[in-house]
Amino acid sequence: MNESELYKELGVLTKDKDQWQENIPYVSSLLAYESVKIQAKALWLLGEMGLAYPLSVRDAVLPIAAFLDSSEPLLRERAVNALGRIGRADYSLIGPYWADLFRFATGEEPKVRLSFIWASENIATNTPDIYEDYMPVFEKLLHDADDKVRMEAPEIFRVLGKRRPEFVRQYLDLLRQISETDDNRVVRIHCLGAIKATVSK
Repeated sequence: MNESELYKELGVLTKDKDQWQENIPYVSSLLAYESVKIQAKALWLLGEMGLAYPLSVRDAVLPIAAFLDSSEPLLRERAVNALGRIGRADYSLIGPYWADLFRFATGEEPKVRLSFIWASENIATNTPDIYEDYMPVFEKLLHDADDKVRMEAPEIFRVLGKRRPEFVRQYLDLLRQISETDDNRVVRIHCLGAIKATVSK
């Protein structure tokens, strides 16, 4: 099967969730396929499969985490995202790699920083307490030069504001200021959403 046929096959499998659990070993095997496009698709799909069937992807977590050191930004991005999805379902599976994810908050491609925020939101949904001492990392991302990163950064404050408002309260003034001054309308709206989630608790 060539790359385009394989990619198409993975697209069909993505939509057929009833086939996910039994195909986890097969999709995991594609992480070794010599194509960034196929590896990226497999990483994304394993993240979604792991959210649905966390224990079934246990053996894939180490190979997924190996892509955190890939020279390809797309593969780093997808690995971070996959660990976030799996960690949302079962933090214990990705716990050994959680602290390592924070290196992607700075000095990275914008899409990788964005994936770091998404992954953090996913993990914080069911395991919020681990983020208590890491809020300054997300504060810096509120000031990111990239619009998409800045649009997403307030969302981790919203997720945590709902679950652990005490983590977010000290940032309310900053979120208000950004909601009034940022050039990007979505950033302003998302900051207001984070404030609302926090003060309603």
